[in-house]
Amino acid sequence: MPSIPASSDLPAAAEAPAGPGLLDALQHQVAVFARRAEQTRLGGVGQARNSMDRAAYLLLNRLDLEGPMGVKALAGGMGIDSSTVTRQVAPLVDTGLVKRTSHPEDGRAVVLALSARGLTRLEEVRSSRRELMARVTEGWAEEEREAFTTLLTRFNLSLSELMAAAAESGPAS
Repeated sequence: MPSIPASSDLPAAAEAPAGPGLLDALQHQVAVFARRAEQTRLGGVGQARNSMDRAAYLLLNRLDLEGPMGVKALAGGMGIDSSTVTRQVAPLVDTGLVKRTSHPEDGRAVVLALSARGLTRLEEVRSSRRELMARVTEGWAEEEREAFTTLLTRFNLSLSELMAAAAESGPAS
């Protein structure tokens, strides 16, 4: 995993950026975060490190948290289209992490479910990522971890709502 500097190793500009304002600093820090997340793939540590891509992790996690569901429901809940989910789920089915089953009320419909193997693999990756988050925030107070999680969740929800609204309004004219 690439070395991530401690906050004391960051240049003063990263802590208190000069320039046109707070929103410029925010967009810059989001870009840096995205690059660092991609560099580490937030894969965690140990044997499970970097062993599951983001799309697979998010799909498996959603199936674990919400239970079996159809492609359309899975896509809608993730804010992506059904064709993307179909494409992303195919290798998960092929490797036995996800299974296709008949809908319990309508045998003609197919639902996707997390397999036992998928749950085991997901737990390995979660554990690895949990350890990475513990290391990254080792010097943080529990209140700081909670505040960061709350704000990051709020940021992600706001971004998701903005993207959904843009998709509903269609292309700009």
